[in-house]
Amino acid sequence: MAIEKVKAYFASFGAEDKIREFPVSSATVELAAAALGVEGARIAKTMSFLVENAAVLVVTAGDKKIDNAKFKAFFGTKAKMLTPEQAESMVGHAVGGVCPFALLPGCRVYLDESLRRFEVVYPAAGSSNSAVELTIPELERYSGCSEWIDVCRDR
Repeated sequence: MAIEKVKAYFASFGAEDKIREFPVSSATVELAAAALGVEGARIAKTMSFLVENAAVLVVTAGDKKIDNAKFKAFFGTKAKMLTPEQAESMVGHAVGGVCPFALLPGCRVYLDESLRRFEVVYPAAGSSNSAVELTIPELERYSGCSEWIDVCRDR
């Protein structure tokens, strides 16, 4: 199970106590915000795309959407989301629990500028009923992100 991989990953940093599991679903921004009792914008949603036959994850604030023109300008291709099957086989997490931790080899992570306005954000932790509370520097460290990018717009 992916959450077990994420727990082991965080344990390697001595940070496994940061992961929270819920008795309810946290598979969408709205459900995660309700489970955590925070505003939806603070949910760090991880979106998975296919770029040059590889998985690319873009972590954005929960109140933002991908801007197709900005995405294409940065990545040189149209934004094409992974199918649920591709997410599991290329990223290692099922849709609803996709997160930027404990990833399969070859998967690149980018953090969107929309997250920088917060001190603390809440990405998923590998399952559809989990999250992890992280500061922005912790998110950078634990995600192993390639770089910060600006590929979002308001909803």
